[in-house]
Amino acid sequence: MFILRVTIDATPVNNFEGHPIDFLMSEASDNHKAWSEQATTSKTLSQAVAEYKRRYSRVPPPKFDKWYEYAVARHSLIIDDFDGLHQDLLPFWAFDPHHLRGRTHDILSDPWNEVAEVTIRSGRAEIGEKLAPTHRWMVEGAIAMMKDFIEFLPDMDLALNINDESRVAVPYDDLEKYRQLGYAAGNPSDGKENTWSTNRTGSWQSNDEPSPNARRFGDHSFTNTFYNYGSVSCPPNSAARRTHMWDPRSLCTSCFSPHSIGPFLRNWTLSASPCHQPDLANLHGFYLSPAAFKTARVPIPVFSQSKAHGYADLLYPSPWNYMDKVKYDPSPDHDTGEDSHRDLSFAEKRNTLFWRGATSEGLSVLGTWKGMTRQRLVHLANNHTAKLPVLLPSHSNPTMHEYQYLSPDSISSHPHLKNVTMDIAIVDHIVRCGDTDCPIQEAEFGKVPQMEFQEHWRYRYLMDVDGAGFSGRFLPFLQSRSLVFKTALFREWYDSRITAWRHFVPIDLRLHGLLSTLAYFAGGGKDGDGFSGKVKEGELIAEQGRDWVGKVLRKEDMEIYFFRLLLEWGRLTDDRRDQIGFDVPDT
Repeated sequence: MFILRVTIDATPVNNFEGHPIDFLMSEASDNHKAWSEQATTSKTLSQAVAEYKRRYSRVPPPKFDKWYEYAVARHSLIIDDFDGLHQDLLPFWAFDPHHLRGRTHDILSDPWNEVAEVTIRSGRAEIGEKLAPTHRWMVEGAIAMMKDFIEFLPDMDLALNINDESRVAVPYDDLEKYRQLGYAAGNPSDGKENTWSTNRTGSWQSNDEPSPNARRFGDHSFTNTFYNYGSVSCPPNSAARRTHMWDPRSLCTSCFSPHSIGPFLRNWTLSASPCHQPDLANLHGFYLSPAAFKTARVPIPVFSQSKAHGYADLLYPSPWNYMDKVKYDPSPDHDTGEDSHRDLSFAEKRNTLFWRGATSEGLSVLGTWKGMTRQRLVHLANNHTAKLPVLLPSHSNPTMHEYQYLSPDSISSHPHLKNVTMDIAIVDHIVRCGDTDCPIQEAEFGKVPQMEFQEHWRYRYLMDVDGAGFSGRFLPFLQSRSLVFKTALFREWYDSRITAWRHFVPIDLRLHGLLSTLAYFAGGGKDGDGFSGKVKEGELIAEQGRDWVGKVLRKEDMEIYFFRLLLEWGRLTDDRRDQIGFDVPDT
């Protein structure tokens, strides 16, 4: 399972003028431009209401005018495109408000469910008494995110997932049925009362009262979850539902070809779907052996900070990022002391791909660590003995490219790759393992000491890898002057806002294109051999990411998204939801 046998045709690549990444960067610019233009077409409240109706076939929720004022006052670049939010909520329109409130009460009434209770009453939010102290910061962060708009929210309860892992996996046929019912529930002529029902407080049952249906989740921790949960939202005729991968050591080319050009990831959104990728069952700890996996196969309104593709959790902005649990905080540029952590210019940074992390992706038993992304990354960079194809200029024609088979430890001796290095390691000690898996990993990887987070800025290329859930380092990395390489199973609330190959460099979970991608940006000989890495192109992506994250992924943007999500949830749980909403004349 540990070493993927990679075979790619080693003939010159002539499908594109130049390198495939040149094409991918150009395509990304076009995609970003098209998305940005449609994300905000409205310039007035009336236009925003009309666009909402056009997109979602219903009127906006009550207090939408307050949301619009809030977004405009905070200079939001995104007014109209909240499609991901509405797709998350769509299946829940199939259920009446009493049902949604009852499901919320069920899971909040029993701490075993590992969800945190937030009650909103008369413009104030409180944390449920059953929450463990270890997760209190998370709920406090969510409440802090609401503080400037909570006065406009109705009385309601929220169930926040305190685990990293996703929670709600609804089978395909059921999910499609609920979505169709959700679409049918929309009517842009309904809902003219810009207010909430007056009896909402009494409609929420006290969560101190036990529920006979409290155990809505099943505990499937430490087991392979792909076939019973990870792929159940895929169509029955999809590869993930029809195929089991019996040889995890071989690279499944048909699994990545729909979203790739050769080894280079082309479609970041499609790459998250397991439906054409049955081999993902053996390529991530979340599928192999999650450390905490309490999940349901029916729609339950759980708010999560991230989720794997196909899960029905309701995404909300992460308190981890909002509360700056990991922060981009470099030393001032004028600080040149020995202990300085300045964010150096791109040219000054070390020409190194850098990563530090823990073995926290899943719990390893019986060797399952061999398929986990983080362990495979460290093995690839440090212990890999098999040769891998790396796309480099052709020996016979430098204007063309061909795959040359190299082992990672021979990269630095290759004439085109003399300056390329990788510094990738596990920190501190091996965690989340059982029996012999702990000492075996200790022997395989070794360890390095923990480091100050701000030391990352000395490296030109930063690798970002998610773990049991989303990576909390991605946003600080994007804020820096370094170029971010990212591989991920999980997606977050902002996924549609950022564009692969324009704001970051996407890497497939199989990691088979990592060396070719690094060679494109970081390669280059010292002896005038006619090949130089695309340093300027790398710096351009880094600066575009840095600029864009400062415009659409600010704390204000997190608040704006959460505000809109909670207005929608408020309407969904209101007994008069077909009568309430916000509208303006002649829209």
